[in-house]
Amino acid sequence: MNYKPIIIVAGDPKSIFFEIFFKSLTKKKIKSPIILIACNEILKSQIKKFKFKKKIKLLNFDLLKKYKLNNDSINLINVKYHINKSLKKNSINSNKYIKSCFNIAFKIIRSKITDKFINGPISKKEFLNKKFLGITEYIADHFSSKKISMLIYNKKLSVCPITTHLPLKRVVKKINKKSISEKVVLIDKFFKKKIGFKPKIAILGLNPHCESVDKFNEDEKILKPIIKSLIKLNYKVSGPHSADTIFIKNNRKNYNVIIGMYHDQVLTPIKTLYEFDAINITLGLPFIRISPDHGPNKTMFGKNLSNPLSLIRAITFLDKI
Repeated sequence: MNYKPIIIVAGDPKSIFFEIFFKSLTKKKIKSPIILIACNEILKSQIKKFKFKKKIKLLNFDLLKKYKLNNDSINLINVKYHINKSLKKNSINSNKYIKSCFNIAFKIIRSKITDKFINGPISKKEFLNKKFLGITEYIADHFSSKKISMLIYNKKLSVCPITTHLPLKRVVKKINKKSISEKVVLIDKFFKKKIGFKPKIAILGLNPHCESVDKFNEDEKILKPIIKSLIKLNYKVSGPHSADTIFIKNNRKNYNVIIGMYHDQVLTPIKTLYEFDAINITLGLPFIRISPDHGPNKTMFGKNLSNPLSLIRAITFLDKI
């Protein structure tokens, strides 16, 4: 079987990525060749620091289709980045570096060499500079993908927020038939195509207990009609459900996916339940994009204490499809 390569952008220069990357390669045998896009100088320094044994194989982007790749070495496309000796501070060029890494990855995807992509952790605040809500939106913009969804995937239970990194005061304006229906359609399509079955989806209410002291109750006036229309279209959805009880064991076992109205409504419980045993999949792109379900965690940089499970799950998922 000819396995398509997995493209990995290392992400933030000062992050736990290389630590968890080395641990992932040590703990899991991967059949799909991995192409890493990162700075050779940083990679070499981290190999030395963590006493990792694999050698580096430098790749020429223009010759990618001609290489016979495996994971005996680290297959690297080098992106230059000026660093200080200890990486205690990011260079002022870190944003340019990350952007260059992404641009190379996007070129590889557009060349049809592969449709498997992982990006390492990136500080949204530093890199995006308020232009995009998150890396998901940044990537989607480069491929003109308008209908996208964030799916935090675990084989036992997955979650999806209707709004992502949006302040709570702005959430209500985004709760409508279009935004919710798009997410349900994307999730249903993904599960049928990649996981192999039609998912059971619970949709949460916006208000506590799906009730409101205001005359206008969004759960009654907006969510209930949307859910009824989706049921008529043969989607396995139900709700609105109260967010404070849906994640109880006997409730959550009835569903494959729980859709929430805002980021922390579903990401807080899923991370409490499964911690690093989850991956962030972007639905609606012309390729499969995954990121480990955690950030750069700069306070843990260089300490060799970080958990690689989410990156292992990301690589394993792409290796199997």
